[in-house]
Amino acid sequence: MNNIAEGSESESGPDPLFVRYLKIAKASCGEVRSMLFLCEDLNYCSAYTTHSLKNKTITISSSIHKLIEYLKKSINSKS
Repeated sequence: MNNIAEGSESESGPDPLFVRYLKIAKASCGEVRSMLFLCEDLNYCSAYTTHSLKNKTITISSSIHKLIEYLKKSINSKS
């Protein structure tokens, strides 16, 4: 979320710079998913909780990916 906010504050609009921030946000989502495995292994969270949160990160990552693809098409059509 912070990466997307940073990209949108750059006032770059649907251009490659904003897409870059979205890619960073998507990568951060993967990092969170990785940390959830560690949380479960260290018994900080139950298997049910980590499973639920992992599924949410997959959904968020997929949504970011779709937005990236949409913006890329938009950028290419304006070129």
